[in-house]
Amino acid sequence: MLFEVIDKKGIGMTKLVLAIDDDKYVHHVIEESLAGFCKLIHAKSGEEGLRQAFKYNPDIILLDIEMPGKTGYEVCRELKANEQTKDTPVMFLSGKSELAERVKGYNLGASDYIVKPFNAEELMARIRVLYQYRQHSIKLKNDVERAQITAEIAMTDSGDMGRIMRYVGQSYHAHDVHSLSAYFFEFFRPLQLDVVVAFWYQEIGVFCSDEGGVCPLEQELLEKHRHANRFVDFSSRTIINYPKVSILIKNMPLDDVALYGRYKDLFPHILEVTNAKIQDMEVNEKALAQAHSVGNAFAELSTKMYDNSDARELAVTKFAAQLAEVRKTIEQKPELKYNQELVFHIEQLEQTQTEFSALNNDLSFIKYQLNHIIESRNELVASLSRIANSEYTEEITSQTDIELF
Repeated sequence: MLFEVIDKKGIGMTKLVLAIDDDKYVHHVIEESLAGFCKLIHAKSGEEGLRQAFKYNPDIILLDIEMPGKTGYEVCRELKANEQTKDTPVMFLSGKSELAERVKGYNLGASDYIVKPFNAEELMARIRVLYQYRQHSIKLKNDVERAQITAEIAMTDSGDMGRIMRYVGQSYHAHDVHSLSAYFFEFFRPLQLDVVVAFWYQEIGVFCSDEGGVCPLEQELLEKHRHANRFVDFSSRTIINYPKVSILIKNMPLDDVALYGRYKDLFPHILEVTNAKIQDMEVNEKALAQAHSVGNAFAELSTKMYDNSDARELAVTKFAAQLAEVRKTIEQKPELKYNQELVFHIEQLEQTQTEFSALNNDLSFIKYQLNHIIESRNELVASLSRIANSEYTEEITSQTDIELF
């Protein structure tokens, strides 16, 4: 059952929201906040909410935590256990703001958590994010399934060392976060692990997931645990932190000691390579920016020097012409030829003319060297730009081309 709704910005969207809460006032606030933004279905208890969810298959579910009968946590657990609603984003509504409550909700499968009381703008913004997250996830689902089949085939032919070596080679050819993330997720697919990665690029978090979207709670957990221990385990999830990259593994096999130990030994190699690559990309970006800055400064200096040089050459030419006129006048008037004071001044002017000529020669050499520096700078900028734009792309060895150990 779908409802075509126009949001308050005039953008056509199909959004059906189910609000499950035992408080009539909260339903009234949600109704007022989302009027004209989406189609609402109301449920006053957890049991009624489950029936409505299975009947209408809403796009987003707003779920209170503390309710008579089934609690919000119990309702969320049943929603995520049902094949029809397991991928429906759930946003918890709660008066509790502690991180522990958010983590508990996330462990049950919630995608976001909003604290009461909330305002209309915040609620609409979060619903818009969750809606886009779900649409993006649905769009990529088939691609992920096809990739999984390919990865399973590759897994039968590859050991850990071979895949690590392949990732190292691939990361060398990645010059932006997007291409690096593609190789990163390719490594994890054969392991059948659901991974979210945060690249801390230039101290800004870039969040990526192989399944399409990264929900707000996942972003919040990665941000809050960024500076925690190297390994952070909670429920069946594990966060692994490096300075420039963090990953959230949503289905870590904590109950399989041997497999968990293998992963703890394996993943640091991948994250160390990734961390170094992010640092390398930051250095390249900084070098390119500095090269542009220096180049612009040299270009401005060159322009001013050429302008001043042209004006100076005209002045020297004019000075030489005037000095020649003075000499001619003296030659024409014999009484001036024997004026010692005048002769002395003429000799001084001739010496100044010689110095001007030498100075012009020095400036010509400086201009030549400046042109050489500018040409070298242009070559450097072009080289750095090709790297930044991934033009240094060579054919990357395929999985089956690696000789395994």
